[in-house]
Amino acid sequence: MVVETKAKTRKPDAAEKKARQSLADIAYEELKYRIITLVYEPGSYLNEAKLSDDLEIGRTPIHHAVRRLTHEGLIEMIPRKGLIVKAISLQEVSEIIDLRLVNEVYCAGQASERMTPTAEHELEAILKEAEEFAENGDIQSQIMLDRRFHDKIAQTAGNQVLAEVLRNLHERSMRIWFVSLNNETHADRVRSDHWDILNALKSGERAKAEAAMEQHILAFKTNIGKLL
Repeated sequence: MVVETKAKTRKPDAAEKKARQSLADIAYEELKYRIITLVYEPGSYLNEAKLSDDLEIGRTPIHHAVRRLTHEGLIEMIPRKGLIVKAISLQEVSEIIDLRLVNEVYCAGQASERMTPTAEHELEAILKEAEEFAENGDIQSQIMLDRRFHDKIAQTAGNQVLAEVLRNLHERSMRIWFVSLNNETHADRVRSDHWDILNALKSGERAKAEAAMEQHILAFKTNIGKLL
């Protein structure tokens, strides 16, 4: 008598799960980087099979990465059309700036009262490094340092919830920063503003720090309004 047996489905072990997760993270970071730096321009269509070929990563990690980016608002699914890189809208930019004016100005005030020699040194090092990249015309590296500068201020403020709120706003701002920093005049203004913010923070004067951050954000608002 022949006894039929069903083949058992083998569950992936921990190492396999970790490898899959790592590939998904790699795909996510690379796709996000390409969207932020406008390699994939706003409004352009994406295809998971093509993305898989471009990144030389399997379809499953690509699918997970696309889902994350859709959740973050960088990619959207259009019925009967597929995936598209979300356009940059003036309304979204305006809403992000409004939130930054409320939260980041307050954050600068908090940070001014909690500055330490270590924080001052780290912020100054970031700005000096940004100057070097500016001389080489490396906009992408300047953007990453711009984010590090603002993140460090948020950390110094000592409010973890506020830091997370600002981190999300900065994530959503990075494409806009890339557009804005391609304007050389504004890029020079940004670097000057950052030094003004650092000096205000070092002074320990809350009102001065808040004013410096507010001027910085409003200058960004003016510049991006001309470009979009």
